[in-house]
Amino acid sequence: MPQAIAFDTLAFTKKMKSAGFTEQQAEAQAEAIAELVEDRLATKLDIELIRRDIKDLEGRLTIRLGKMLAWSTGLIIVIIGAMIKLL
Repeated sequence: MPQAIAFDTLAFTKKMKSAGFTEQQAEAQAEAIAELVEDRLATKLDIELIRRDIKDLEGRLTIRLGKMLAWSTGLIIVIIGAMIKLL
């Protein structure tokens, strides 16, 4: 459920009317700006979901890096063992 972003369309409409816009013009502008704000700005929920995704990715990368480190360490041990046998 999307969170509402605080944009006071009534206050905006009143300011536009006091600046000389008609009520219809002021309301149309307020609606257009409210839609832009809803579509373009991240809510606290959006940011929290991104944080969770980053933590998940961090955990998966840590596991993957650990596997790579273990594999490369094993490979180095095998190579050193082979070199010792050749000497």
